[in-house]
Amino acid sequence: MPISMYRLTVPLFQRGLTTLGTYLDKAESHAAEKGIASSELVSSRLAPDMLPFSGQFQRATDSAKLAIARLTATDAPKFEDNETTIGDLRERLAKTNSYLATIAPSALDGTETNEVTIAPGGNKFTFRGDEYLATFALPNFYFHISMAHAILRNQGVAVGKMDYLGRFS
Repeated sequence: MPISMYRLTVPLFQRGLTTLGTYLDKAESHAAEKGIASSELVSSRLAPDMLPFSGQFQRATDSAKLAIARLTATDAPKFEDNETTIGDLRERLAKTNSYLATIAPSALDGTETNEVTIAPGGNKFTFRGDEYLATFALPNFYFHISMAHAILRNQGVAVGKMDYLGRFS
C-alpha cells in the first residue's frame, strides 16, 4: 500500500517544528547561562551572505505551511517575517503548528498528481505534487532546520544530532 501524502507532510513538518522548538529552548537557556541577550542568537548567522537564525526559522515554517497550501491549492497563513526575539519565534511556531493542525488527511488525498508551480529566485519550475514534495519542499524544509542548528552550534549552544533528530515514538 502506498504511503499517503498526508503522512509525508503534516507529521513530518510537525516533527521538524518540534525540533525548532527545542532549539529555542536551548538558545534561551544558553543566553541566560552566558549572560547574553537572546536576540544576539536570533540575529546570528554563519556567513554574511546567509540568513540569520531568525531567517532560517522563518523559511522553515514557511516551507511547511506553503507546501501544504501549494499541494492543496489553498492559501497559507501569511506572517510578516519580523521576528527579532525568541518569544516572537515561539509565536510564529505556534501559529504554524495551529495551521498544520487544521489539515485533515483527506485534504491531501490525490495531491501527488496535482501540478505545483514555484518560482524561487525568478526561475519557474512545475512539478507533480509528489515530485515537488520529494525534490523541493522537504529538502528545503530540512535545509533551513539544519542551518538553524548550525548557527546555534556555531554560537556555542549545546545542540547535537539527537536534538536535530528529535524523539522517536
